[in-house]
Amino acid sequence: MLSIKDNFLETMKKDGKPDRLVNMWEPFELIPDPVLIYLTGHRARGTDSRDRWGTLITWPEDQLSAMPHVTEDEKVLPDITEWRKYIKVPDLAANCSEGWDVANKMQDEVRAKGKLSMTIAPTGVFEQLHFLMGFEDMLMNFLLEPDDMLELCETIGNYRAEYMKLIVENLKPDVVLSHDDWGSKQNLFVSPEIWREFIKPQYVKIYKILKDAGVLIMHHSDSICEPIIEDMIDIGIDIWQGAIPENDLLRLQKEIGGRMVMMGGLDMSIIDLPDAKAEQVTAETLRACETYTPGGNFIVSFTYGGPGDVIFKHIEPFMTETIDKFNKDKFGV
Repeated sequence: MLSIKDNFLETMKKDGKPDRLVNMWEPFELIPDPVLIYLTGHRARGTDSRDRWGTLITWPEDQLSAMPHVTEDEKVLPDITEWRKYIKVPDLAANCSEGWDVANKMQDEVRAKGKLSMTIAPTGVFEQLHFLMGFEDMLMNFLLEPDDMLELCETIGNYRAEYMKLIVENLKPDVVLSHDDWGSKQNLFVSPEIWREFIKPQYVKIYKILKDAGVLIMHHSDSICEPIIEDMIDIGIDIWQGAIPENDLLRLQKEIGGRMVMMGGLDMSIIDLPDAKAEQVTAETLRACETYTPGGNFIVSFTYGGPGDVIFKHIEPFMTETIDKFNKDKFGV
């Protein structure tokens, strides 16, 4: 029987030989690095705050996480043609110089347990755009003011690249979980052509830093990404986390052919419910295991953005237990 870490690494290989399914987030443990703490450590449930770019972030008491609250009165960027006047890029190097020794000590402890260390890098390039100006302005500005939008994208991309440099120079985790939601359950938020013109070039330079350092790239986007699947491979994504079943995942497994691992497959809309019963969750988890295991290079998991992020916590044991039982019944492990 392979170790948890080795089984995951075999799953990552195009022609790997895992002896069972990876059980969701089991191989990873999160490391709260100084950049993540600087960017999000001041947020608290039941309060409002400002992110480091100035966006109002609200976290209602009854919600899972904090969200941007962009109104006409609260827009950081009311006019894209004057973005240099309004935008002040956070100075990560000046504010994130301390605390790396603590993060490295935690990383050593994680690796000593046979797990992979993971850091989370929230608010990617696309998300940062609508955090600053709201969705409507963002979508219109792509069409009406493309030159200024491209310059702002490049500025955010450079900021994000600096973020990754700090991570690999001071910590070098095994995996970076990078967040940037690119679509909904129905489609991408923008056309593939616009995504390729404005967003993709930023990730080419951002993810090259991680690739060159030997860090695995897990990109979270729990949305339709089918139209840009080859682009996701091009920019270096190792694991697409958030692969919702509204995508044709079976077709994508064949098309990808092991060049990128998909992580997800569960339809959370039918199981992450306050009154969800064990049999509901078990049935959906088993469906995903049986459907996606034959194609390989797939991690059955919920599609939200990180370990423990299910809304109704009572359902998670039903998922993990079902995957364990599937592994025992199918693989004898």
